[in-house]
Amino acid sequence: MTTHPTLNEIDRYADGDPGLDEATVWSIEVHLETCADCRARLAGSTTAESRALVAEVAAAVDRGIAAGPAPRSRSFFRTPVRQRWFVAALLPWVAMTAGVLGTAAVLTYFLSELPSIVLLLAPLAPLPGVAAAWSRRGDPAWELIVGTPSAGLTMLLRRTAVVLVLVIPVLAAFAVLGDSRADLALMLLPCLAFTAATLLLGSLVGVHRAAVGLMAAWAAAVVAPSLATAELPVLLQPAATGGWAVVTVVLATLTLLRANSFRRVTSF
Repeated sequence: MTTHPTLNEIDRYADGDPGLDEATVWSIEVHLETCADCRARLAGSTTAESRALVAEVAAAVDRGIAAGPAPRSRSFFRTPVRQRWFVAALLPWVAMTAGVLGTAAVLTYFLSELPSIVLLLAPLAPLPGVAAAWSRRGDPAWELIVGTPSAGLTMLLRRTAVVLVLVIPVLAAFAVLGDSRADLALMLLPCLAFTAATLLLGSLVGVHRAAVGLMAAWAAAVVAPSLATAELPVLLQPAATGGWAVVTVVLATLTLLRANSFRRVTSF
């Protein structure tokens, strides 16, 4: 934290108020480590038993640090840049996505009677990477990172941007070079709309669950019927381009309004 917590926040922290989100609680704890004045304020809000327990834990931590190994040198994959923008676990998912799209392009080429399979799968292309980028299963340091003041929607948007930077060129390449039946706008706009929908729904049920749910719903409601009937759905016709653009803007706006929800551990 760059400013002192208010007396009200310190009192709520001392009382264990469940209304304080995890990031705020952990930010107060980090601030207390370096601010004697705020520690004194906190001491006035606690009991003698609590102060004795804190002193005992602090002494045990100091002994553990003194007896532990020396800190390791920091590599690229341990820097703040990596933690804010990049999760190594998303690379296999992005590679898998590129492989699936490549397979879809080959099938579209040889099965000309079917609609563009790449176009059908394009809305789902970034979702595996987004789920991996904001998942406690994919980031061993997730609990430490989500407890920092910079955690939340801002960090999620950074990592989502990395996924899009990796996925969108692949989609654009297939649209321009590999599939003459695929419109570039219809490749990219549904992709962005589903990304925004994942973030919005993720503020309610968690990003990983949101991504899995949207992929299953789209596959069942759109991909499977389209392959069965050999026709593109209305949602992927050129006339739907404007609708996808509006939906993307609306979902992105609603996601920004739900920004505080991503400061909860449950969003992972």
